[in-house]
Amino acid sequence: MNFFNNTYKLRFVPLGGVVGVTKNMYLYELYKGETLQDIVIVDCGMGFPDAKEFGIDLIIPDISYLADKTDKIRAILLTHGHEDHIGALPFHYQKLGSPPMYASKLTKMFVSNKFKEFGAKINLTEIEYRKWYAFGDIQARFIHLTHSIPDTTHILIKSPVGTLYHGSDFKFDLTPPYTTPPDFYEITRAGEEGIMCLLSDSLGCEREGLTLSESIVGQTFEDEMRKTRGKFFMTTFSSNISRIRQCVDAAIKFNRKVVFMGRSMRQNSEAAKNLQYLPIPRSLQAKEHDVAKLPPNKLCLIVAGSQGQFDSALSKIARKQNKYVKITAGDKVIFSSDPIPGNEQEVYALIENLSLQGADVVYSDIQEQLHASGHGNQEDMKFLARFTNPKYFIPIGGTIRHQRQYQRLMTDMGYKEQTILTLMEGDTVVFEKGTARRGGAVETKNVYVDAYGIGDIGNVVLRDRQTLSSDGMVVCVLVIDTYGQLTTTPRFFSRGFVFEKKEDQLFDEGARLIEKRLKGAQGRVTDVNGMKKSVGTDLEDFFYKQRGRKPLILVDIIEI
Repeated sequence: MNFFNNTYKLRFVPLGGVVGVTKNMYLYELYKGETLQDIVIVDCGMGFPDAKEFGIDLIIPDISYLADKTDKIRAILLTHGHEDHIGALPFHYQKLGSPPMYASKLTKMFVSNKFKEFGAKINLTEIEYRKWYAFGDIQARFIHLTHSIPDTTHILIKSPVGTLYHGSDFKFDLTPPYTTPPDFYEITRAGEEGIMCLLSDSLGCEREGLTLSESIVGQTFEDEMRKTRGKFFMTTFSSNISRIRQCVDAAIKFNRKVVFMGRSMRQNSEAAKNLQYLPIPRSLQAKEHDVAKLPPNKLCLIVAGSQGQFDSALSKIARKQNKYVKITAGDKVIFSSDPIPGNEQEVYALIENLSLQGADVVYSDIQEQLHASGHGNQEDMKFLARFTNPKYFIPIGGTIRHQRQYQRLMTDMGYKEQTILTLMEGDTVVFEKGTARRGGAVETKNVYVDAYGIGDIGNVVLRDRQTLSSDGMVVCVLVIDTYGQLTTTPRFFSRGFVFEKKEDQLFDEGARLIEKRLKGAQGRVTDVNGMKKSVGTDLEDFFYKQRGRKPLILVDIIEI
């Protein structure tokens, strides 16, 4: 391969991840002349709706630009296993032409489990470090880094135009728990061989100094658990296996049984156990339904919902909707993650509800060392810049303000402002002949996903508002086991729908309809969203036949 062929150009296209922190998805397109030769995709993550986006489960990147280019997609490379980097894969993988995917060990396990839920087959290879992979005329090499999740990588993207360093979420942790420090040899070697552009995580660029090691959190768990008379709750991202393991280690030390709560938390912890990343003695494991039978001071509950998500396990506990787990005096709840920008209101509302029920809630605003950011501070970013010494910079993984601060940080180091390119989603940068220039923009938008599928939120909002104003709303709550069988009679709540005294009779008939439908379910539940959709459709038809109205129907499924 001639790495200095001037007929080539490489175009970088961010479909997400440059202005909204989450929803990371990046394209590297290699052209020969004006002909597109190869596309390599790095990450395919999801974002999270805010409070005003009612009824939306998640947000995924818009891939309509790639609809007529799937034959050019050579691979999807995954940097690590956080949802904002892998969460959109089940929705987009087939539409992208089912290309081969490459990921580190733990990331591979997370992705494989995610696709099992959707019943889809994938082509997924576990990567080797310090090895070049060829994808047409693009090559890629994975570098071991540290973050808040094990098996995090950076990726070198090598092309005939030059080499780009894709430096997504990272920090330089010299004493990481349960893993090795970053591969500084590979990073500096890449810099010595020449980097055309560094694409760097920018989320922590407002904080001075170096990021604290993940290891500090383990001691905090021990200190807090030692002082706790009742149940000990810890909430964090369900993919944060290092954090979860440190909490488990503290529970083992104090002879507390560990209970994982929340679908994602159970699945990810099970995956980590299978890989020997999360060793727990069988005698210290318990199920959710065992909680009420055990002494409170012998329990450690690791719960999903640190971002205040309405349907999360922790939110349901806070709303007193979990029949096995109740907050009582003496309980302690540790928030071992900071709110994602935009989620602050939901997180603080959750803290309020838990506090009102008598819990001692501890979070980073009132106590340090509950959370060590997975994102490097200013000094981490400076080190990466010095090690790689690129010709150009593109800040990724943050917001607009983080891009601006990163730009100031690099200019303070002596780099010229015009070499630091700040982008919006869909903006492009073209690399050719040793230079970088801005290219034409690609049209992008947020794609919203709810229980009814993937679609245009504008139409969804208009539909829901019209339905609420004319026919009201019905909420149906189903409590099921892992085989899809109801454990209690379906419960209904309505507003603006039924005014007659026969409301109870109508909902009793609706409950019997659901019970009949779910009675024939076979095997474990793998598609909760599909169940919500089918139950909602049945109820919509039923209510229309009985009352001639179609209320907005929300189906809430609690799996125990």
